[in-house]
Amino acid sequence: MAADPVRLGDPVRGVELPVEPCGMEVLAEAVEGEPPLVGEERDPPEHALPTECDRLRVDLGGDRRREEDGSGRQLGLADRAVPRQAEGVRLTHPGRRASCDRIDRAGAGASTAGGDERRGGDERQGKRAHPASLPRSLGYARAMATSTAQNFQNFIGGEWVDAASGETFESTSPANGETIGIFPRSGVEDVDRAVAVAKEAFAEWRLVPAPKRGEILFRLARLLEQEKGALTDLMTHEMGKVKAEAGGDVQEAIDITYYMAGEGRRLFGHTTPSELRDKWNMSVRQPIGVVGAITPWNFPVAIPSWKLIPALVCGNTVVLKPATDTPALAERFVELLAESGIPNGVVNIVHGGGTTVGERLVRHPDVRVITLTGSRETGVEVLKAAAETLTHVHLELGGKNAIVVLDDADIELAVDGILWSAFGTSGQRCTAASRVIVQRGAYGALQSALVEHVEKLRLGPGWEDDTDIGPVINRAALDKIDSYTAIGKDEGAKLLTGGEIAGDGDLGKGFFYRPTIFADVDPQMRIAQEEIFGPTTALIPVADLDEAIHVSNGIKYGLSSSIFTQDVNAAFRAMRDLEAGITYVNAGTIGAEVHLPFGGTKDTGNGHREAGQAALDVFTEWKSIYVDYSGRLQRAQIDTEA
Repeated sequence: MAADPVRLGDPVRGVELPVEPCGMEVLAEAVEGEPPLVGEERDPPEHALPTECDRLRVDLGGDRRREEDGSGRQLGLADRAVPRQAEGVRLTHPGRRASCDRIDRAGAGASTAGGDERRGGDERQGKRAHPASLPRSLGYARAMATSTAQNFQNFIGGEWVDAASGETFESTSPANGETIGIFPRSGVEDVDRAVAVAKEAFAEWRLVPAPKRGEILFRLARLLEQEKGALTDLMTHEMGKVKAEAGGDVQEAIDITYYMAGEGRRLFGHTTPSELRDKWNMSVRQPIGVVGAITPWNFPVAIPSWKLIPALVCGNTVVLKPATDTPALAERFVELLAESGIPNGVVNIVHGGGTTVGERLVRHPDVRVITLTGSRETGVEVLKAAAETLTHVHLELGGKNAIVVLDDADIELAVDGILWSAFGTSGQRCTAASRVIVQRGAYGALQSALVEHVEKLRLGPGWEDDTDIGPVINRAALDKIDSYTAIGKDEGAKLLTGGEIAGDGDLGKGFFYRPTIFADVDPQMRIAQEEIFGPTTALIPVADLDEAIHVSNGIKYGLSSSIFTQDVNAAFRAMRDLEAGITYVNAGTIGAEVHLPFGGTKDTGNGHREAGQAALDVFTEWKSIYVDYSGRLQRAQIDTEA
């Protein structure tokens, strides 16, 4: 077969491989003495709050979005008028505030008045620019990498505010340690405030006609398209994804926003005939209330969109708690929501750790829905906590996904799929192919071809064009992945390639791990049973399809699955018998599309799904309505005469 390397994110056989959202985040601390879970979110360390206003001043000379008003004054995005308001909807464009007294902008005439600057007068006058909007003239991430770290804030009730405690934490790049920004280390008081304003906003937002809510989301989709390049650039720095994958992450958000915006003119209910004369029956969807969304770091734009957009179009309000490893991306997403015309209080963001912000959000009596993407352990704790208030809970949890390769498979195609599924996003997907189950007739050829291609993959920062694999998210993740290499060796698996931290040259500045392949793995080994969440996969030889299906199903998770074969009968047996929420035929374990349900079976979740029509069930409740126009009492099941 051809020796040319397959680059992750490049088109394979003419098809651009998409990225789908999933990930891990843990609310609670790791158990003493145990290695931390990948993506585990402890409360971030304190950081001194800067006091010099000029730390936030940025040269806006290259802003491609600047335009002039009638007086010749140049306007940045923070000064632009609000998009056209939906008819009948009272929309107030939220002011953006820096954490110091004011931002100097050429000719902006910034107001020195305190309090809410949105009230009275021309909205474009006296506007304080939110820090997230400033560096985009140079490229969001690049500007931050070359200037003093900026301060960012929570967004509560249409205002940018610091944490009540004044404490902060840093977001840093996993590729080289650069400081992306300084964010509020919020606490219970901040969550309570955000929930209170979200509850108040729900009373009005639920009454906005769903088509009008959809129109606001259509504007958001267009803004996301305009900002795709900047968001992609930021993601390569803050999360570490390579460019193609980061762009795919943003495209997921664009796709789900367009799709769900259309639900504003659907949100179908049901009408049915009645068993009684002169009676009419129907059922309708109704919003639930305040949604607490807890999102991970590995799809930092896609997953917030998968949770927030359907919640909003259904008429709910939201408090978002993003992962502390990627707060800048979540903040920018919320800023774009505000720019699209979302009314104050409908969307709020509270930064901070899982043991404070996440814990309070889950237990708050006024939060009616919790949607979380995280680990199984966290999901169980969330269910227990939410049971006290009978809060609705939607969980997307772990995976230990397998690709099955039969003897008749196209080996080159299978290698393409394994490379993308096992090592894309540095293996930090809940749909990653951490197991490859191979029929013995194809085992040798696939093993040698896979190793050959993997050893040509280049590690490096995601923003460099020739990078194939970026860093993992943090030191805890790096150590956990490396610990599983030791476990695999101790269990007797054969290490074919990789299996070490990459620390040479500039790679030593970040958290890089060489892509790792184990061979001759027993299905019961820990590396074949437990979620590693890194660039590691295990080759498992089997005799036939029956054994392959048995091995694939022999885990506690059931998220994604795949089979490579040219036998249509084998493919249909696999589609029926593989215990997973998703099955691919002649493709890897990733590639979900937004108009189909996304989620898993067994310990991967609690039965709900994201995306597609199924997502609406998470964020709505059914109401059945009966209208009797007979003019007399009619008793169902009793008055049975026609």
